[in-house]
Amino acid sequence: MSGTTSRPPAAGSVTALTVHGPQGVLDLTVPTDATLGDVARAYALEAGLPVALPLVGRSGAPLQLTTTVAGAGLVAGAVLVAVDPAARPAPPRRRAGSGESGERGVVPGGGSAAWLSVAVAVAIVAGWCAAQLPESQRWPVAAVLLVAAVVGCLPLGALAPQRVLAAPAFAAAGVLALVWDPLPERLPTVLGAAALGAAIAAAVGRALADPGDTAVDGLRVWMVVGAGSFVLAALGALTGVALQVVWAVLFLAAVLAARFVPEIAVDVPDQYLLDLERLAVTAWSARERPVGRRGRIVVPPQAVQAVAARGTRTVTAASVAILVVVLLAAPLLLATAGLPLDRTGARCLVGFGGATLLLAARSYRHAVARRLLRIAGVYALVALAVVVLGIAGPGTTGPATFIALTSVALAVVLVLVAVVVGRGWRSAWWSRRAEIAEALCGAFAVGSLVVAVGFFRFLWEVTG
Repeated sequence: MSGTTSRPPAAGSVTALTVHGPQGVLDLTVPTDATLGDVARAYALEAGLPVALPLVGRSGAPLQLTTTVAGAGLVAGAVLVAVDPAARPAPPRRRAGSGESGERGVVPGGGSAAWLSVAVAVAIVAGWCAAQLPESQRWPVAAVLLVAAVVGCLPLGALAPQRVLAAPAFAAAGVLALVWDPLPERLPTVLGAAALGAAIAAAVGRALADPGDTAVDGLRVWMVVGAGSFVLAALGALTGVALQVVWAVLFLAAVLAARFVPEIAVDVPDQYLLDLERLAVTAWSARERPVGRRGRIVVPPQAVQAVAARGTRTVTAASVAILVVVLLAAPLLLATAGLPLDRTGARCLVGFGGATLLLAARSYRHAVARRLLRIAGVYALVALAVVVLGIAGPGTTGPATFIALTSVALAVVLVLVAVVVGRGWRSAWWSRRAEIAEALCGAFAVGSLVVAVGFFRFLWEVTG
């Protein structure tokens, strides 16, 4: 062995070797004329391994198993290492610009995610612009969008986990261009068909992706939201309910999802929560109880990191879905609720729903998800303010509108100043009050649904 100055042992003698391996350290006394393969098999037999493992020297250089102990220059006290080939780490990826052949070191990051977000926005705009064309001229744009969705689902390249998350948006834009109809009563069905196209693309991408891929959690959210939106729109079209019913149920579902998604996203395996050995009742455990053993669950750090990463991806994807649903459902609900009583219920639903989203964002520890929920809540309240103040209506008065907008802007500034300077609502007192306020706003939002969909007005007319 390199690095030793001792003289090699004579042939026919024995020597003592120390072998390190996956099952611990063993001291072996072997003949000097034995091969290293015999040493490996002796270690495997003593350690209970199914096969003999290759040996390396102290410097890490591999040793030929056909070489004898004397031929390898091993002396008494020499150290060998039995290496499990399956436990070796993967070779590092070559860096970009190294000049060697092979895949360049492209790593998904914030820059690629930003470009894919821009591509999704362009695809949606392209689908909307194609929808305004005559039906005979829509198919080229729709075909390009659908082909882009199929290509995005293919698990090829370093950016595949991010690209497959954007593919359902391309599919939705392509379906929107094909099925668009300008009639207002067909809008839920059109958007439901686009959501179904996105769900199908997400299902294809998930089927082609590796089960351990980071995009699987986001694709699952695409599938659930897309399929749920299509089912809701189809039921609304089959039952012939008013348009505000679909938008009200969709908006309330997004508001409630902000509260219940974290409970579903963080899924800890049962073996990390329960001591299965203590719960198992067998013939031996019923007869005698083990002595001298402490029932203790050791959770590996890698498992905790995997659960946290999976929950983070699911919560972030769900927050994006909540924001998109609120962006569509809130203004459509306020616009389609035409009767006075229904209009009051729709405004209460949007107002209490926006407040619930803002208060629910307080309990999120993930910064991106918290910001997305706050944007959704602020958007809902702004849409309500636009309708209540009549800013977009024909009979808007200049001074009254200016005073109302100034008051709202001043209130927003005061709230921001209170957050930055005082930090008071991060205290335990505010946390308890905010929890109560969130529960009350959620309860009022659920109660407002009955009025917003016209069911309360229907009962009133029947009894009247």
